[in-house]
Amino acid sequence: MTFAEQIARAAHRHTSMLCVGLDPEPSRFPGSWRGDAGRIFDFCAAVVDATKDLVCAFKPQIAYFAAHRAEDQLERLMAHIRRVAPEVPVILDAKRGDIGATAEQYAREAFVRYQADAVTLSPFMGFDSIEPYMKYDGKGLILLCRTSNPGGSDLQAQRLASGELLYEHVARLAAGEWNRSGRIGLVVGATYPAEVARVREIAPTLPLLIPGIGAQGGDAPATVRAGWRADAPIVVNSSRAILYAGTGDDWLAQARQAAQAARTELEQARRALAGSGS
Repeated sequence: MTFAEQIARAAHRHTSMLCVGLDPEPSRFPGSWRGDAGRIFDFCAAVVDATKDLVCAFKPQIAYFAAHRAEDQLERLMAHIRRVAPEVPVILDAKRGDIGATAEQYAREAFVRYQADAVTLSPFMGFDSIEPYMKYDGKGLILLCRTSNPGGSDLQAQRLASGELLYEHVARLAAGEWNRSGRIGLVVGATYPAEVARVREIAPTLPLLIPGIGAQGGDAPATVRAGWRADAPIVVNSSRAILYAGTGDDWLAQARQAAQAARTELEQARRALAGSGS
């Protein structure tokens, strides 16, 4: 099963386009766990257990683990997700971007060490930087295209000699000559719904990973209108707004409530769009 098929199946099973990003910050942990990096696994596993029926994917961000020498806890977390939510694909948010033997090692890290179903990649060194990942059958390669941060415009919105903007060119390559394995997706930010729509126009069937709702302020209904199509999955990520929805004894219930609210808002927007015939 390809990554896109995994996403589509999980989205159908849980009636969800929501991805919960796992970005553990020990300084924000609840109660006695606050400041304790040894509790990263416990915190993330608790969130997974509380939300696994509400999501189409989980997305651990590798830097939040590596910064605390917690890569072993990330391995345990990946195994935990596979055990308690085997139907939910896991995206390793690593944004790797290198070539040759180094890229081969990064691919091994993502798909052998951590057993991720997909990994985020920076494509700006060209096809050489994503080709090593294609050796792993079924795994998804999600390329940075039009990111949610304001500084993304410094490069991604620059116009090329062809007349295209750089992010449009990346989308066209990903949907065309680069997509030899049929397993490429794109990262496009919810903070730029017009650009999400443009990417969807260029790449009508590719999976889109869309960060930026929640703490970054992206509009969930606008995101769905721009990116969702019946035959093309979108994976809408929220991290901090869910992980840190509460700080008291009921923090986990509040995290689930925040995830449920985000999932409902996305689903209502999808139903409205489907009902309009768009």
